[in-house]
Amino acid sequence: MKKILLTSTLCATIAFGGADVLPVEKRTFVQSKFIPDISLVMDASYVSRNMADDKVAHLEVPGIAHGLLGSHSHGGSTHTPNNAKNGFNLNYAELVLSSSVDPFFTMDGIFHFSEDAVEIEELYFTSTALGHGARIKGGKFNSNFGYLNEQHHHSWDFADMPLVYEAFLGMHGINESGLQLQWIAPTDTYLMIGAEILQGENTQMFGKDKIGTYTTQADAPALFVGYIKTSFDIDDTTVLAGLSYAQGSSRIDHSDDESPHVFSGESKLYGADFLVKHYFDSYSFLKWQSEVLHRDMDGVQYNLNPADTTAVLTSPTITKKQSGLYTQLVYGINKSWHTGVRYDTIFQNDITSNGVKTDTKNSFNKYSAMVEYHTSEFARFRLQYNHNSSLYNEDGNRQDINTLILQANISIGAHGAHGF
Repeated sequence: MKKILLTSTLCATIAFGGADVLPVEKRTFVQSKFIPDISLVMDASYVSRNMADDKVAHLEVPGIAHGLLGSHSHGGSTHTPNNAKNGFNLNYAELVLSSSVDPFFTMDGIFHFSEDAVEIEELYFTSTALGHGARIKGGKFNSNFGYLNEQHHHSWDFADMPLVYEAFLGMHGINESGLQLQWIAPTDTYLMIGAEILQGENTQMFGKDKIGTYTTQADAPALFVGYIKTSFDIDDTTVLAGLSYAQGSSRIDHSDDESPHVFSGESKLYGADFLVKHYFDSYSFLKWQSEVLHRDMDGVQYNLNPADTTAVLTSPTITKKQSGLYTQLVYGINKSWHTGVRYDTIFQNDITSNGVKTDTKNSFNKYSAMVEYHTSEFARFRLQYNHNSSLYNEDGNRQDINTLILQANISIGAHGAHGF
């Protein structure tokens, strides 16, 4: 029997599936063979709230956030929160493209369409061949801070963002242009350490831009994030836990608000997340998910004259120490039915002005319950009830907001699996 000698040239020919024999060094990667996965997600809802849209849009969490249920402008576009209006809401359409670029990188693009604007929600490359447990991501992406921030809305267990996330970081969370480096330790138990250097343009807590004559522009990049995450299994139960930290400059512009002011300073955000998921069988599970966030903000708040926004009334030094959490329990009854409850609270709201503690409200709470039906893995219909007692009107009176949401979330096309 004759021996067949597989030369490097012949091996290359077989590997590339071609008939022409060319030296390996002259062969190139055939990108046309990698057709991008394409998917489209639609999210729509019907909302019934016990307060008119124009009134609820002016409510605030005193000293923390305002206009959580109203539209705002950012980057030249108008942004409206999901489920903002009584009646029917076409919340968004999400177009996702993802593919391998070559043997060394993949690329993902997520494009967000609303009735008000079109924007690049994420567009990034990810390395695939660094080895040694290392990975680099670059572009615009959702930060891996905490647990929920990286996830997209359609993979959440509830129709809206937890109160502490939206109050501290806004409806977009930490979604920035920058660079991410992650390393998975070679241990039996999953252990990942990550760091991100980001442009720093979050309008709710961070920001780098000069605002009028009141602030200076911070050097970019202006936001830095670090985290450590671990996971392990105990029989049919999986446990995830993580600690996160973010620090950056703050340039917050509220000069067009009812009480106009501008803030310039530095902010730090601390996070701890914990998740336990137990599977009873392939489709039935019980999941407990919680996150705690604490933020420190130090700087100067320029309070403006409503009649003349070029005049500064006072410019006290401001220090804010604020904390909140959410905790939720979701029961997957079977393949088709899920139900769950969630509790949101902001339990610390300490604000000092020129070293003197101000009389601020605290203990802001929100309660949610939901039941959802999945016709398949591509479509689900959710009924959710919220009782929100965290919002106050202009007169400083607490408002109890009751909301019923009927949500439809449907996707088509090839879509990558969601994170655990």
